[in-house]
Amino acid sequence: MKMETSFTRKLGIAYPIVQAPMAGGPATPQLAAAVSNAGGLGSLGAGYWSPAQIRDAIREVRRRTDRPFAVNLFVPEQTRVKATADEIAGMNAHLNAYRSKLGIAPDPAFSSFAPSFEDQVQVLLEEEVPVFSFTFGIPSPEAIQAMKQRGIVIVGTATTVAEGIRLEAAGVDAIVAQGSEAGGHRGTFLSEAANALIGTLALVPQLAEQVSVPVIASGGIMDGRGLAASLALGASAVQMGTAFLASPESGAHSAHKRLVLSSAEDATAITDVYSGKAARGIRTDFMRDMSGYQGAIPDYPIQNALTRDIRQAAAQANDPSLMSLWAGQGLRLATEQAAADIVKRTIAEAQAAIGKLSGLAGTGGV
Repeated sequence: MKMETSFTRKLGIAYPIVQAPMAGGPATPQLAAAVSNAGGLGSLGAGYWSPAQIRDAIREVRRRTDRPFAVNLFVPEQTRVKATADEIAGMNAHLNAYRSKLGIAPDPAFSSFAPSFEDQVQVLLEEEVPVFSFTFGIPSPEAIQAMKQRGIVIVGTATTVAEGIRLEAAGVDAIVAQGSEAGGHRGTFLSEAANALIGTLALVPQLAEQVSVPVIASGGIMDGRGLAASLALGASAVQMGTAFLASPESGAHSAHKRLVLSSAEDATAITDVYSGKAARGIRTDFMRDMSGYQGAIPDYPIQNALTRDIRQAAAQANDPSLMSLWAGQGLRLATEQAAADIVKRTIAEAQAAIGKLSGLAGTGGV
């Protein structure tokens, strides 16, 4: 049975469930295709990938499904000073202690700190992906117009009502309302992230009242109860990330999956020490140690590049204490179910919850 909303009708999908992009490994072509084949909208988190990697991943998804899917990119910030040479040198020197512990070379060199956003966008245009989603800001009017000319559905990320209003004015087709409970990087772009930690329950209805495009609730949603509640709040879909992290199709490291399944709702914190941008993840020794760093932490994407070798070496050494373990606050509800089963279960639970509430309304119950 379908669960129709304005968002599902726009995309021609059966269920109002979006798999969060989860860049950095968890969001594989296998996961995206599995969610799309199950009736939701699978996503590729392509923000860190080169254009060639993005093209390969898109084609791999298309080999696995003929259903709509999304590709997510990180919009580069144009106005902020990223870091001074002294700040970068100071951070690199500090990080060398972790590199020594892991047995990797000190002071890595960088030709660039992040892939070219314009080149990434060009691949999405050439491949004519069904859905382009983005976070950290708003792409240029030219990029948005180019997407629209190809019939690509555009989805932006907002952490405040003001950001959602700005996104609608820019021409997006739907808005992800990212509550403070959500795992991974904060999508805030109009203020400091610390001033935009609005809970999903508060953000969704306020945003839905101010915009005319579909709103996708994100943050702490792990099952059908969260989906039913989000629809009641005015959302047209939900975006779920942590719910899929421990699934077989997820590319998350085995230690990451293990900690997702064994951690409690109070195990996460928001930090910028891994990437230079606020993000929610399971607390680690690296987060605790770096909280005492006296220098300035370079902005994203510089800090992200500076810590990449440490995170990769820690993963190879099976040492989660130095890895970035992004996850939201719904950890206790995570399961090892296959992605398709998570989608089916979520829909069945939502329909049961809605039916129960309808029954209560009919009898005058509360």
